[in-house]
Amino acid sequence: MRRLRTRRAGALLSVLALTLTATACGGPADTAATPPAEESSARPDRVEPLAGTPEPELPVAVRSADGRELTVERAERLVPLSGSLGEIVFTLGLGDRVVARDVTATFEQAAELPVVTRGHDVSAEGVLSLRPDLVIAETTSGPAEAMDQIRAAGIPVLVVDGATGLDDVGPRIAAVAEALGVPSAGRELTRRTERRITAVTGSLPRDEVRPRVAFLYLRGSASVYLIGGRGSGATSLIEAAGAADAGAESGLEKDFTAITSEALVRAAPDAVLVMSKGLESVGGVDGLVKIPGVAQTPAGTDRRIVSVEDGVLLSYGPRTDQVLESVVEQLYGGGA
Repeated sequence: MRRLRTRRAGALLSVLALTLTATACGGPADTAATPPAEESSARPDRVEPLAGTPEPELPVAVRSADGRELTVERAERLVPLSGSLGEIVFTLGLGDRVVARDVTATFEQAAELPVVTRGHDVSAEGVLSLRPDLVIAETTSGPAEAMDQIRAAGIPVLVVDGATGLDDVGPRIAAVAEALGVPSAGRELTRRTERRITAVTGSLPRDEVRPRVAFLYLRGSASVYLIGGRGSGATSLIEAAGAADAGAESGLEKDFTAITSEALVRAAPDAVLVMSKGLESVGGVDGLVKIPGVAQTPAGTDRRIVSVEDGVLLSYGPRTDQVLESVVEQLYGGGA
C-alpha cells in the first residue's frame, strides 16, 4: 500500500513539475489573467532555518528507502532532487552546502541555484557536473537510468520515502538529518514543526460545520482539469484543517479524476483547494467558475476558493504549518 501511495504522489509531482517548467520557460501560463490582489496575498516564499549552523558528524552509515545501505563520508556539496527535500536541508541550516535544485524548489534562498531535475526528469549529466558528495532523492525520482548513472559514478544516493500526509513530516526530516550527520538538528526541527502544526490545529473554529473541500488540479494551457480522490495527497491536509475531502468522500477512489459536472455535483464541495499557478492558468476565480460544473457547486456559488503556492502545498515539510495556517485562514476567513 505504501508503494502505491508513493506512486500516486509521484504522478502528481510529475504534473506539478511540468506546470512549473512551462511557467518558468514563459509558456502560456505566463499570459493567463492574474487573479485579484487578495488572491495572491501570501507571505514571502522563504524557509526559516534553525538558529545556528549544525556541524555534520560524518561518516555515517544509513539505510536508504530503496533498501540500499550507504555510507555518507562528506556533505559539503549536496543535491536534493525535490523541492521538499531541498526545503528540509535548508531548514536544517545546511543550505549553503546545496549546489543544485529541483524546479519545485521555489523558495527564495534556492532561487539562484541551477536546476538539474524536473520531477521525474533528472539530468544525470547536470548532477555529476556539480561534483556532489551526496544526492538526496525521492522514491519517485528518475528515470532509473539517470539514477543508475549517478550511482555508477560513485556518488552516494539517499532515497527518502515520499510524503502523502502530515504523518510523513517527521520521518522525512529525520531521514535527511541522519544522513547528513545532524540527527539532533533533525529532532529539533521535527519538534518545532510538530509544535507549530499543533498550534494551528488547536486554533480551529469549534462551532463551524465541517466544510467539504475538493482539491482541484488545474492546468489551463494544457486543458488539464482534475479532481483529487483518495491518494491525491491532499486528504491529510484538508482533514487537518477541520474539513472533509469532498472528492474522497464522494467515492472517487483514483488519485485524480477528470473534472465533470457529474463528479463535481456529487462531490458538492463548499470550497475548493487549488495551487496558485493552476488558478492563474485558468484566469483566476472568474475563469475557475467557468469550468463546467464548478458554478453549480456551493463553492462556485460562494466563490470560496483556497489557493496555496504550488511548490509547497503538498510538500509536507518544515513549512507545513504555514500551508495549514493559510488553508485555515482562507477557508474560515472568507477564502480568496
